[in-house]
Amino acid sequence: MNLPNKLTVLRIILVPFYIFFLLMPGIQHHYLIALAIFGIASYTDHLDGKIARKYNMITDFGKFADPLADKIMILAALACFIQLGLTNAVVITVVVSREFMVTAIRLVASAKGKVVAANNWGKAKTISQIAAVLLVMLLQYVLELNSMNIIKLQNVADLTNAFNIIGEAAIWISVLFTVISGVIYMVQNFEFIKNAK
Repeated sequence: MNLPNKLTVLRIILVPFYIFFLLMPGIQHHYLIALAIFGIASYTDHLDGKIARKYNMITDFGKFADPLADKIMILAALACFIQLGLTNAVVITVVVSREFMVTAIRLVASAKGKVVAANNWGKAKTISQIAAVLLVMLLQYVLELNSMNIIKLQNVADLTNAFNIIGEAAIWISVLFTVISGVIYMVQNFEFIKNAK
């Protein structure tokens, strides 16, 4: 297994760790720890692709595993956000539906001996999702600092409301990118849908 593929596998391995810290409010600075782990995992997404392209280490495994690792990473974070009351089930339903549709197209293409890699819209979707998750955790960490009396915020109730609205808006922007990228992906690969048997 080459280095980019190892980084992709590492991204998947990191998922349970940020889930643990994200859902453990009894641990001080749990949002910061989860944010740091998620940030490291996200950076491996950038790094594995960069190394693979620069040193011509692109593999079929990487083409499949890299987007799969992204899906696991993002869906785990969104599922945690639902449990924490930071978003709702509609968000994850849209994201999962898009991912199932793209995966189905990839499986049909694979059966025909073709590997369909991620396109630029898919990458934009992933970046918007990562940015939204990081922003939500950062805003919640600010509120956590206030609850720990490390900082003193004025009008905490209003600020909490505002932070939740900002976080939710960022998530919905990523959902918009998710839908657009899914539609474009379907149109670009319609031959596999049309000729599916």
